[in-house]
Amino acid sequence: MTDNILKDFPAPAELLEWYEKNDSDTVHEVNGHLHTPYSFSAFRDMKQIFDMASAENIKVLGINDFYVTDGYEAFYKHSLGNRIFPLFNIEFIGLLKEEQERDIRINDPNNPGRTYFSGKGLNYPLITDPSVGRILQNLKYESQVQVKEMVDKVNAILALTDASLSLKYSEIKRMYARELVRERHIARAIKDLIFERYHSDAERLDIFEQIYAGKKCHASLSDPAALEIEIRGNLLKAGGRAFVPEDENAFLSVADIIDIILRCGGIPCYPVLLDNPEGQCTEYESDRQLLLNELISMGVHCIELIPGRNDPGFLREFVTFFNDNGFVITFGTEHNTPGLSPLTVMARGTQPLDPELKRISFEGTCVIAAHQYLHAQGHEGYVSPDGSTREKDKEEFVALGKAVIEKYIRK
Repeated sequence: MTDNILKDFPAPAELLEWYEKNDSDTVHEVNGHLHTPYSFSAFRDMKQIFDMASAENIKVLGINDFYVTDGYEAFYKHSLGNRIFPLFNIEFIGLLKEEQERDIRINDPNNPGRTYFSGKGLNYPLITDPSVGRILQNLKYESQVQVKEMVDKVNAILALTDASLSLKYSEIKRMYARELVRERHIARAIKDLIFERYHSDAERLDIFEQIYAGKKCHASLSDPAALEIEIRGNLLKAGGRAFVPEDENAFLSVADIIDIILRCGGIPCYPVLLDNPEGQCTEYESDRQLLLNELISMGVHCIELIPGRNDPGFLREFVTFFNDNGFVITFGTEHNTPGLSPLTVMARGTQPLDPELKRISFEGTCVIAAHQYLHAQGHEGYVSPDGSTREKDKEEFVALGKAVIEKYIRK
């Protein structure tokens, strides 16, 4: 695995002195949350991600795959080649059982109690102790058990339509995935199989209607991304003919997720869903003061948002509130759906972020960059292994992170 050049950077005092002489406090474009082909993403490969980032003048990117860190090395090598600072993140799906029993939605709008949860700024190279490695391996295994059952159900549906139609898990993994096969990979494989076997639009529409149990195909056949989303919604999501519920035993508690993140050198981070197009939030997020209190009680002092989902005004009020309360805040785009959109972070309706939101996001990114740098140099970072946070030193971490990022992108 490629070594981390941050360990060879100057000591903090020297680095800060260099920065004061060489920069005018630039606020760079950043995207702190991206899924890659190592879980599922809109991108063909790592090169495409960095080509797009370079074209959009983005200077910081954060890999954020589900359950896996297998993409870290390729991500790092491309970051070096393009002089784009890399953030090493990970994402989990957990369960808050008490909230589930009370029918409270967290940051999954459809599944009460289910929560997405990220770790930011993990160590690179990442060397985990055997117990953490076993947990991560088990999470991957359990997720694939569910996926294989879905493939079996899809094949049963396809056989009723055309006995020659069939999918293989191993082929889906070989052709579309890296480490994990996910629902979206299955949807893509279904689409490609039908397009390969049937050549007229009329035939294809007829087959889709049959596998949708009589429902018409509304997505345009010339829009692959929309078609894959429709296939997933009609067949693989809750209520679909090939849906397989996830085993609750496969979900970790949030406390266990936080423990893994800390043991990997990371910063626990809650991904905020915030408002939908109707201006509604989940029960867990509807009162920002209660959400703040809940996160602090769990030892979480970092949040991230995907602003493309949110109203700009709503986003600004929410982010300002958490920033005023000392939280580290970052933004991203996810890119974990088939459609390929720009990497530049924007609010709902492709509205540009205002300068204050960009500043807050960049400063949150700088804290994570400083955390990674200090760990690479053998020092304690923003969050200690016991979960305590150096919130009182946040401004110092922001300043150090600016210097780290600038040194990296100029080196």
